[in-house]
Amino acid sequence: MSRWGLTIPLTGVPLTAHRELVEQLPDLGYTDAWTAETAGTDAFTPLVLASQWAPQLRLGTAIVPVYTRGPGLLAMQAATVAELAPGRFVLGIGASSPVIVSQWNAASFDEPFARSRDTLRFLRTALAGEKVSEKYDTFAVSKFRLERPADPPPSIMLAALRPGMLRLAAREADGAITNWLAASDVPKVRAVVGPDVELAARIFVCPTEDAEAARGLGRMLISSYLTVPVYAAFHDWLGRGEQLAPMHEAWAAGDRQKANQVIPDSVVDELVIHGSVESCREQVQSYVDNGLTTPIIALLPTGGDPFEQVRGLAPR
Repeated sequence: MSRWGLTIPLTGVPLTAHRELVEQLPDLGYTDAWTAETAGTDAFTPLVLASQWAPQLRLGTAIVPVYTRGPGLLAMQAATVAELAPGRFVLGIGASSPVIVSQWNAASFDEPFARSRDTLRFLRTALAGEKVSEKYDTFAVSKFRLERPADPPPSIMLAALRPGMLRLAAREADGAITNWLAASDVPKVRAVVGPDVELAARIFVCPTEDAEAARGLGRMLISSYLTVPVYAAFHDWLGRGEQLAPMHEAWAAGDRQKANQVIPDSVVDELVIHGSVESCREQVQSYVDNGLTTPIIALLPTGGDPFEQVRGLAPR
């Protein structure tokens, strides 16, 4: 089936004020609601509310870091949401970033590929209700068993950017979640994961016809994210290394203002959708046309009514 997702909660909207909108999402044509976890809400709590407000929606985390909770607690939280949304919960996990893991959560960001792989393998066993006693490469668990395993257990998707993690997602997870890519990049990612694997991506959407305002916001986001080493390497692989080199040079020199200024308009327009609501909806559809299974709209603030914008971005 074709999917159409929304990132919740919306920027600037209190969590409890989302009920009216979330209840409407299935009738609008949305199939999914996904959360993120950086420094706002945690990834699980909004989905607990959504599970009660709109029982038709599939719910997912994109993503929960594998370092910031112990393996057992991560399994417990996933099983809890899966119990509330039977057969409709997707646990998206990933390495996250050194800033979130080390600077904000006081954990060591070591061996991200191995830690993601080991956590995925642990969760697959634990969420099935089995007892886990295992020495993985990056941690060990002794005699853990969930007291309330969900039936069915949740799907597990893996955040993946470059080929190694994408292949791991295709081989051992139920799909891959990616981020910060253009519609034209989808075929390259799809070629790595294969034709039958679910591929989801968060897509930044700024529904305004004030192109300069949209690009200004887009530049701040791009310089914040794509200077992170894993995203820099991702865009090198996608072929944007030369276009983004001036940004990296300015950022390394400590000149954030210049780093924003030297990002080409063409790169911003590829990575941040903007224009009329109708145009934005068509641009999201282009990701699907290029091979994306699950677009996850992340609505950027424009000063307009976000609920009306979400309604306008619904699939046609």
